[in-house]
Amino acid sequence: MVRIKNRYLLVNILYPKLESATSKTPIPDVVAINQPTSSSLDQNVLLKAIRAQVLELFGDYGSGAVLDSLQIKYFSQATSTFILRVSRSHYQIAWAALSFMTKEPIKNGKNCVFRVVRVSGTIRKAEEEGIRRAKEIVIMARREMGEQSDSTLDNIFGKGGNNNAADATNDITMVDAVDSEDEELSDDD
Repeated sequence: MVRIKNRYLLVNILYPKLESATSKTPIPDVVAINQPTSSSLDQNVLLKAIRAQVLELFGDYGSGAVLDSLQIKYFSQATSTFILRVSRSHYQIAWAALSFMTKEPIKNGKNCVFRVVRVSGTIRKAEEEGIRRAKEIVIMARREMGEQSDSTLDNIFGKGGNNNAADATNDITMVDAVDSEDEELSDDD
């Protein structure tokens, strides 16, 4: 029996413009672009919108090609991220449909961009990439705000200060085979 092979598309929903920026504290650009989606947008609404876009762009052929395999495996409103499963032979159709979507598929939806971040053969790798990118966004937002707190993420991924190339190379020691032979010879003296 042959296994059905799928592709998993990790997709970020980006909001290029902040609709009503009347807050007193400045919001970092990273946070403004990666803001949470509205609570009325859920998996079913998003899936229907993707199917409608595939039908509009590719007609009955495209709709029939991705109908059985198109499924949202993960959706997070907080990070505006979702993982879309589609058959391996037709993942480009779903990707094209996402590229042409320009608004949240809800009533009075905000302008947005659906960006495919990664195409993977396993859901595990797509999840790992999503987690890695979410951590990167947190670190970039902290750096933009100038926060110098000592947190767990900073300890794992590095401090958010003004690191230059010279400081980064001080921690790296490169040992070559020739270097190790020289050290052994000098220890014998």
